[in-house]
Amino acid sequence: MSLLRRLPFDPYLLALLTMVALASLLPARGSAAVDVGYLANFAIGLLFFLYGTRLSPQAALAGARHWRLHLVVLLSTFVLFPLLGLASGLLVPWMLTPSLQVGLMFLCCLPSTVQSSIAFTSIARGNVAAALCSASASNLIGIIATPLLVSLFMGAKGGFSAHALEDIVEQLLAPFVAGQLLRPWVGGFIQRNKSVLGLVDRGSILLVVYTAFSEGVVAGIWHQLSLRDLVLLMIANGVLLALVLGATTIASRMMGFSREDEIAIVFCGSKKSLASGLPMANVLFAGSQVGLVVLPLMLFHQIQLMVCATLARRYAAGPADPRIAANQPT
Repeated sequence: MSLLRRLPFDPYLLALLTMVALASLLPARGSAAVDVGYLANFAIGLLFFLYGTRLSPQAALAGARHWRLHLVVLLSTFVLFPLLGLASGLLVPWMLTPSLQVGLMFLCCLPSTVQSSIAFTSIARGNVAAALCSASASNLIGIIATPLLVSLFMGAKGGFSAHALEDIVEQLLAPFVAGQLLRPWVGGFIQRNKSVLGLVDRGSILLVVYTAFSEGVVAGIWHQLSLRDLVLLMIANGVLLALVLGATTIASRMMGFSREDEIAIVFCGSKKSLASGLPMANVLFAGSQVGLVVLPLMLFHQIQLMVCATLARRYAAGPADPRIAANQPT
């Protein structure tokens, strides 16, 4: 484990890539694919149920007084990113294939992360309470906002049809609400066993990745990509992240936010959630499309972790505001 922590790559991303390799070599076919699909749908419901049990309504409301900060984060997540995603259409076909541009646009419609946004804000000595509130609100809003944005800009599943709405309610919203309602009874159990349940939800995501890429491999996904396509996609992801990091930093300073608030805005406003994105893609897109759709997100996830880890250390080297330090969790 100590060796894994020294690796420049996230070990969990390596597990995701292992699932991609497994699906490429041994994709689920025929009746096995149907069974794995049912299992993946159950896993998605379980994921959002666990999200519901973990998100405290009190925590989501705790930082409401920082409404300007939260507004900047939400505008970055659900306005700036989608606008940049639309602009990426100019990169087709000379830099991105149409399928990869769809994946990049989907990435831009997703909510922020929770765990890594808070972790990097804490490392950088930023406003952790505000980061918790903003990241939680982003994920809560994203359950509705992401499908609407995808429908508006991409027309997934032929638009925001009754069938698509039914899938979203059944697989995403209903389990999340159930988790919220049952939280008073199961919240303590979740907290006491969060390490074990963390393996459950991460394992669920691995299953979703295997299912998505199995369907893509059967449909010939790897025949549609070249090494050049992957390299150019990584460059596009890096430029996207750099633009948002720069925009959130400049906006924070122009609006007069403190250094600690700026840190929360930069880290919450520049992230995209792999944990939410993978199951959402499985719900919103046709089976053979999902593999290519989530590929930009998987690459962006690793890039954002590496870049933001470096940025957090640079922020941490600067002065901290003692007024905010008192709000840091111990």
